Amino acid sequence: MTAPHPPDSSPLPRGELPQILVLADPLSREGLKRWLTLDPPRYRLVDTPEGLEGAPRLILWSLAGQPPAVSLAEELRSLQERWHPAPVLLLSATPLTYPTDLLLDLPLQGLLEAPDAATLREAVHTLLAGGRVVEILGDAGTSASWPNPQPMGLGQWLLVSGLQQIDAELRVCARLLDPPPTQWLARLLLEGRRRELLAARGVLLWLWGPLAMAWGLGSSAASGVAESSELALARGRSASGSPLPPGGEGGAPGLTLTLRQRNAEGIWLALRQRLEQALSGGPDNLSGQLLALDGLREERRKDLFIALLAQLDQLRDNLQSHDPNVDTLRRRWQALQPMLRQQALRQMAGPYVQLPREGTLQPVADTLLSQSDLTGVDPELPDPQSMLAALLQARPVVVDGRLRAADEPQAVLYLEMLLANWLVRTAEQISGEVLSLSAEWPELRRYLLREDLLPTRNLERLRNQLNAQRRWLNWVERPIQLYESRRPLFCLRPGGIDRIDLTEPRDGELKRLGWPQQVVTLALEVRDALAPQAQNVVRALGDLFVVLLTRVVGRAIGLVGRGIAQGMGRSLGRGAP
Repeated sequence: MTAPHPPDSSPLPRGELPQILVLADPLSREGLKRWLTLDPPRYRLVDTPEGLEGAPRLILWSLAGQPPAVSLAEELRSLQERWHPAPVLLLSATPLTYPTDLLLDLPLQGLLEAPDAATLREAVHTLLAGGRVVEILGDAGTSASWPNPQPMGLGQWLLVSGLQQIDAELRVCARLLDPPPTQWLARLLLEGRRRELLAARGVLLWLWGPLAMAWGLGSSAASGVAESSELALARGRSASGSPLPPGGEGGAPGLTLTLRQRNAEGIWLALRQRLEQALSGGPDNLSGQLLALDGLREERRKDLFIALLAQLDQLRDNLQSHDPNVDTLRRRWQALQPMLRQQALRQMAGPYVQLPREGTLQPVADTLLSQSDLTGVDPELPDPQSMLAALLQARPVVVDGRLRAADEPQAVLYLEMLLANWLVRTAEQISGEVLSLSAEWPELRRYLLREDLLPTRNLERLRNQLNAQRRWLNWVERPIQLYESRRPLFCLRPGGIDRIDLTEPRDGELKRLGWPQQVVTLALEVRDALAPQAQNVVRALGDLFVVLLTRVVGRAIGLVGRGIAQGMGRSLGRGAP
């Protein structure tokens, strides 16, 4: 959190001091008063509603424990209704164990977990000025149920998928056996089915799992393996598209968000500060997808992101200086994108840098701009209409099916996700052009690319891999994503670039696909249509196979065995004295 603004040293009369209603137990109240006592006083602290002289400017509630979430939300809603329009600041001496999305949905303007004196004073100053403050140290519930998954190999995937199917069948058998059937035959069949499933699970663990898992593995352990595997299979996906705050590696996610003002300018300043902080370390690629950004030096990659962010700031000022008509925002945004990319490339390359090329010095920036094509449009970029309306006019945005004010934490995080995706995809487009030109300019590789890409073979290998990946994404992956209404978004996590899937309707893009891509969607539709019938056919064949084994083959084996026994009995009878 940034340092507090120095207050005006001139004292205010007592009657003009803003009042802060402090709701806390006596011991916590005295500690808060010592922290908030300033010289000269800038506000008046009141213990009870009866001591107020008019309406309070801020409600400060210090939690003594952790009440149920429903009770906490109801109490905060009552405070909002009683003391409107005074903002509410909720304090907790220890990190709260509620999920992060629940804390962000609470009806309040300020939330601090385990704050110190400076953080509390700064939060009070921000709220009195009309801002918003959220500081969440961690989410214990989320960290316990969502561990950091690891990539799976073929053997682990086969093990996991088999265990999931077996555990599902075991749960069905457990429901049918509780209470046990009255018919003894049905009970024997269910118990036999359960023994068969347990044996199949043991075989799977013996084939694909570690030797220690093949013996003595209880159902709870297998269930834990299956649950963790579901998380690994769902890595990078967000079924609801919820913009949860980024978390660290293997740790509980935290969130610090400060809005000095709850208007468009305050929202943009907060977003820019958060993006600059995420880009300060030169983010690495953690998305699992090969990026052209990987070929740039770390300092050049960082310079490119900072240049794009600066150009975005100027573009926002340009759009706001004219009449920010919602109908023309999208058109003007698209028209200014090529110029923005050119200026970012110029800043990244250096406007005055010259390098030798075929015996002569040539300006790097001008040469790159003259030979680059930066007019393309990434089809995976979402419609910027709602993002621009929120950034320029603080209009509400739809997040998780709810219309939220632009200054609400969920809306701010959603806008941050959209901006981060735009930054990464724009930087990826510029980096692709740099790699193409570096293949023809060896000295440019030393200046912009990594050391291992100096050999021509390594650079060409990277370019071929990027081209092959692009073709696969365009011809196979993108039709599947459109048909499943998924939009891949790049986001900035602590230390790197990650990828998530946002669920949103994409019917218009699906209709504009070419016929080779529509063949992929048609194959998916046919598979979905024939899957139930195929399952029924397989189930019928399995039942027929069971009948053949039990009624025909089993009876034939029984007759053969009975004939052998009778023949042996006659032989023994003749041989008896």
